[in-house]
Amino acid sequence: MRPGIDLAGKRVLVVGIARTGVAVSLFAAGCGAIVTATDEKSEAQLGEIAAKLRAAGVKLELGSHTPATFLDQDLTVVSPGVPANLPQLESVRGKGIPVWSEIELAWRFLRGKLVAITGSNGKTTTTSLVAHILKTAGIPALIGGNIGAPLLSLVESSTDSTVTVAEISSFQLETIEKFRPEIGVLLNLTPDHLDRHASFEEYAQAKMRMFENQLERDIAVLNADDPEVTRRMPAKPQVYWFSRQKRVAQGAFLSDGQIFFRTDGTETALMRRDEIPLRGEHNVENVLAATAAACLAGAEPAAAANGIRSFKGVEHRLEFVAEVGGVAFYNDSKATNVDAALKAIEAFPGPLLVILGGKDKGSPYTPLREALHERARLAILIGAATEKIAADLEGSVAIERAETIDRAVHLAMDRARPGDTVLLAPACASFDQFVNYEHRGRVFKQLVGLLESHSAAGASARKG
Repeated sequence: MRPGIDLAGKRVLVVGIARTGVAVSLFAAGCGAIVTATDEKSEAQLGEIAAKLRAAGVKLELGSHTPATFLDQDLTVVSPGVPANLPQLESVRGKGIPVWSEIELAWRFLRGKLVAITGSNGKTTTTSLVAHILKTAGIPALIGGNIGAPLLSLVESSTDSTVTVAEISSFQLETIEKFRPEIGVLLNLTPDHLDRHASFEEYAQAKMRMFENQLERDIAVLNADDPEVTRRMPAKPQVYWFSRQKRVAQGAFLSDGQIFFRTDGTETALMRRDEIPLRGEHNVENVLAATAAACLAGAEPAAAANGIRSFKGVEHRLEFVAEVGGVAFYNDSKATNVDAALKAIEAFPGPLLVILGGKDKGSPYTPLREALHERARLAILIGAATEKIAADLEGSVAIERAETIDRAVHLAMDRARPGDTVLLAPACASFDQFVNYEHRGRVFKQLVGLLESHSAAGASARKG
């Protein structure tokens, strides 16, 4: 049994009024809590959201965070974008008031099994694929967390027979207390979010909190090929592995071009490597992780194979957009860190024109040098991190500065030759010029769509 919490009459403070904060506020108010929501944004910036919350009985404190309000609560719930070391939160902890993330609160109300997936890269693809496999296998599955719907919005739909598949970020894991998934998946660990976490070690420790409350009957699915993962193996849960490089005692692995799943001494061949519909070796790892998680959640291996074959991929993840004048355009706006961008670049043989840049996250861009030198003809830079990227890549690839994504797309089309690929793989956050990476990806696709329309119109005019 999960530890419940009766919110009726409780004073609940929600810090941060974005998608997650709105979900928490409405849920807590619906449970009878006395809810206050606070945000540094103004009333004008929040617009209709403020009116919606007030209509639900939520008190709003906008424009700043009042210290006294933080101390006059029974529970504080922080949105993922709010730093866990905010001074007001430190004072709250000092008074013994719980500080939770939304996933901690949601977990206490969710019914059924929870499969939680974290890692530096591949979370969205793997989470989406696990849910797709389960649905293909006839298992009722819900999907949410750091992807799409907040977990709290899935509570009402959850039953004892559902499997909730959740993408979980380090920001969400920072402020858990008893959160415990039946199946926890760690895909990989590479430097990310160092603009928020003080060090890679602190970031890795946040990720490993996924497993800290698991029991012996729970399951951890880990990447056997990632030394940063293997050296942090949790002690309590049953460990299943996934590996692209070697056979594993329990889990999913690739051998002789075939994907296998092994459990309780039984080894089952699922499908051939070349049947995977996703591009790139990193997606082989994602498929292996998803195979292990889905099979352990109840899918038969044959159903898992069918689910993988029919999976269409995820928007903004190596997403083919269009071919214009013999030039292919791919959208990997979800590549918000250097390692993700590197994997995207390595998914293509070349020749590439790569659009890089955005809001810097504190990691060097030098790991991109070799792959760009081997596969790219041009790096086109946009956004706030332009000069840092240019300095780190100098001498490895030709560089042009475009500042904005619309200029970058037109510059790429002007410089590209038939047979080239233009790849948006920013290696940066999007918040300098966009609301989020989805917004950035949509704008990129719209710009490419306009190129395609103009190209088609020009071809039609020439025929006429």
